Amino acid sequence: MNQNHGCSCAQHLAQGFASQSAATGEGEIYQISLMSALIGGVYEGDVTIAELLRHGDFGLGTFNHLDGELIAFDQEIHQLRADGSARPAQQDQKTPFAVVTFFKPSVTQHFDRPITKAQLHQCIDEQVASPNLFCALRVDGEFSHVETRTVPRQERPYKPMLEAIEAQPTFAFTRRCGTLVGFRSPDYMQGIGVAGYHEHFVTDDRNGGGHVLDYQLKQGRLQFGVITRLNLQLPHDADFLRTNLCPEDLDSAIRSAEG
Repeated sequence: MNQNHGCSCAQHLAQGFASQSAATGEGEIYQISLMSALIGGVYEGDVTIAELLRHGDFGLGTFNHLDGELIAFDQEIHQLRADGSARPAQQDQKTPFAVVTFFKPSVTQHFDRPITKAQLHQCIDEQVASPNLFCALRVDGEFSHVETRTVPRQERPYKPMLEAIEAQPTFAFTRRCGTLVGFRSPDYMQGIGVAGYHEHFVTDDRNGGGHVLDYQLKQGRLQFGVITRLNLQLPHDADFLRTNLCPEDLDSAIRSAEG
């Protein structure tokens, strides 16, 4: 376990360890469906929360009908809803899209001064030998601010995601403690998943949160680990089979949807 204080990653972190970390990635990402399917309006799936937890207890996603954001950690899954609230997910709820793993961090870093989202991401990037590998990350601490959005529940006939989120509510959490869960995925994953960083946040009292747009960590702890295996489970229902999964504007659509 590597532990460091502050943010001068390039100067204070051993690059040899970074290469070793990337070469010995542990665990597996279990993913349900494709991000391109979600963009196309495939909002119903057959995988229950109970089934999802058998494949991973750390990650993110959404719920059937696009009913809010999913965040998973510490063997619990919470539903972050469009009214700004959060609640424990029920075992029989279902998800059309989720990305989970059993979290095995290989690097821990403590921050005792403010660090922005971009700076924290840079700290991770500097410690991983290749942009072609996955990373799972967790941040616990006090945040100066966190900006989130949460998609509202949809009903049939389903609109494409960019239309569904036109009226999505956004929330600002100021001087709040909480947990941020996310993944860094390679560029080649765009459409299969979300290329780059994808993060969800929940407050420490588990009363609010959402899909992360921006944040600044005041003080806290970052943990992350490299993952080299992907288990992708594709739906086979009619919605998925008839959806165009390769639209010309897919990259821009995902960037707009994920903020």
